[in-house]
Order: sequence, then C-alpha cells, then structure tokens
Amino acid sequence: MAVEHAGIHAVRKPWGSADLLPWSGIVDAGFAIGELWFERAETRAPNPALLLKLLFTNQPLSIQVHPDDAFARSLGLANGKTEAWYVLSAVPGARVAIGLKRALTAAQLRSAIESGSISQLVQWKPVAEGDVISIPAGTIHAIGAGLVLAEIQQRSDSTFRLFDFGRPRELHVDNAVAVARAQPFECSSTPKRLTDARTLLVANPHFVLERIDLPPNSTWKLCAERETWLLVLDGRAKVGLINAFVGEAVFVEDDRARIDVGSDGMKGLLAYLGPDPCPFLLQSCVGQSAASVGAELQSTLH
Repeated sequence: MAVEHAGIHAVRKPWGSADLLPWSGIVDAGFAIGELWFERAETRAPNPALLLKLLFTNQPLSIQVHPDDAFARSLGLANGKTEAWYVLSAVPGARVAIGLKRALTAAQLRSAIESGSISQLVQWKPVAEGDVISIPAGTIHAIGAGLVLAEIQQRSDSTFRLFDFGRPRELHVDNAVAVARAQPFECSSTPKRLTDARTLLVANPHFVLERIDLPPNSTWKLCAERETWLLVLDGRAKVGLINAFVGEAVFVEDDRARIDVGSDGMKGLLAYLGPDPCPFLLQSCVGQSAASVGAELQSTLH
C-alpha cells in the first residue's frame, strides 16, 4: 500500500528549456532540461509499470519510433513503449508529427532514413493546450518546439531515432525499420465524460488517462487498487497528508486517500494501469463529515 508525494528527476536534453515555470521551480540548472520524471518516494520499492513525465521543448525532438512489447523483449528489454501526451501549453504554430504522409515499404523507409528525406515525409499537425495525442508502439512521431507536455508511458526508454535535425546522435536504422508502421496514422482521440468530475482521454491495454476537474472546497475519496498517478494542473489539493500544488504528482497504489480540494478548485490528470477505466476510482463525499470519510477510508484498508 502506498500514498506518496512523487519525487522529481530532471533529465538533460539538447532540445530542452531553461524555463520550466509554472510547472517547476527548478532554476539555474546550468543545462537545458527536457524532461522531468516523476518517481516514487519509496526508493526501495519496485519500479512502477508506468512513467509520468513533463516535457519542455525549445527545439524539435528527433523523429523516432518505439518498439512493442514483443520486439523489446527480443532485445532483452522488459517491455516496449506506448505513450500518450496531454498538451499543457503551446506557442502559436506549435506542432507534432504523427505517422507519414503516405505508406512506404520497408525498403523505401530505409532509404528515406538514410537520405534524411524522412523529415519531409512525416505528417505534422498543429496542437493547442488541452489536446490529447495517443502514440501506440510502432508509430513514427516527433514533437516540435514551443511545447510543454505531460506524458504517460510504459516504463521504457527504448527509442529508435530516424532523423535528429542535425544533432550528432546515433540513428537506429535497422531497428526503426523493423518496428515502424510506415503509414499515415489517425491520432484523434475523442474525450468521453465518465462523471461530472472525470473525463476519459485515453484507454489502452497499458494505461488509462483521465482529466479531472474538482470543485473548490470539495472532498473526494481516491480508491486506487491499481498503480495510479495524480498530476496537479491547476489549483491545489491535499491528498491524504500530502499538499499537492501545480506541477506536483502523487503516487497511489493499492490504497485509499481522502482528497481535500483548495479554495480555487483543482484540475489534474489521473493515469493508471489499463485496460479499462476504473468506475470507483474517484468518489465525491458530498454530505459526509470529515470524520465519516476518514473512518470509511480506514475501514477499506482492512
């Protein structure tokens, strides 16, 4: 059982940014930060199955692709990498690349990678705050400059680069050709209202991603049987004994916690193990006293 205030690990990237506000108070790091990884506070615990990140892009990322579980395991890795992005902010004209403009054979894809013409074949689309993009393993993709994204993914760093915009990093031609679906990809995701407070954004065999909107001064019960991450996007809340503010995350697994929302309300993301939405994950405590909520949560632990 666990209810933990997540730690943060800053990851240096050549395409990163020095300005992380309002999502992080890290300043003067001395290098460009591209990613903030949220990690369990209990360092002796096993690694979670999911990885929650914030991404800050001052340049475009590489054009890349991730393997599925079967291919990753053939390389001796634990699993592949399916991911999803939620756009936290975007400068005018910001865009992401998802899939190709037209289908290619494996030989054509290899040639496009080796010549660099793959950069002209990816399909770019504009994005704005609040957009959601799902990236199944095998999808060729890239993230443009001027974006802050929340990303939830299978815990894996297996990335095969096809093009790196002039940066002198290795490309992974053979593996990229082996795993990529070299074709157009429809990446639209239609949000589905689950309750007044919960909106389903993505559901796949690996994880579920929801947006939540909790009214000011309200009280809720979070009942997380599966590994669950809560990221605060706006406002604040007290989760169990943890005060969580914008850009902070809470990890909950096989446990229950009371959520007391602040006077400005709280908007956030909930990410947890798939494949299906959990109907009783978040319940309102309207009409219940603080003592009764606490007693009910305590009773569920036994």
